[in-house]
Amino acid sequence: MKTTASYICLKNLRYYAYHGVAEQERVVGNEYVVCLRCKVDVDRATRTDDVADTVSYADLCEVVGREMAIPSRLLEHVCGRIARGVFERFPAVEEVEVELFKRNPPMGADIESAGLRMSFSG
Repeated sequence: MKTTASYICLKNLRYYAYHGVAEQERVVGNEYVVCLRCKVDVDRATRTDDVADTVSYADLCEVVGREMAIPSRLLEHVCGRIARGVFERFPAVEEVEVELFKRNPPMGADIESAGLRMSFSG
């Protein structure tokens, strides 16, 4: 038996961060939700039960947290930094998908969140 595709997923990581085009957003901050999906071959880990044969969830979370802590004007920029950070730290990752949502964005609409989903290949 061989694993045909595998993804490590972190769902709904929550952060308070200071991203936004308006200066007020970078001063006051807002709540953000991040989802991360990384394509990585974990076939060996299915047999060995060894974390060295996969990518640690905690280490992925650390990369996301580090990038979320750096204020940016654009969420696109944050997503790009998260993806670059994952590829740099984890050479085994083949693809990264980042979803980043700003909760209650200041846009005069009754909206839960606004954001984007971006896919990257290594």
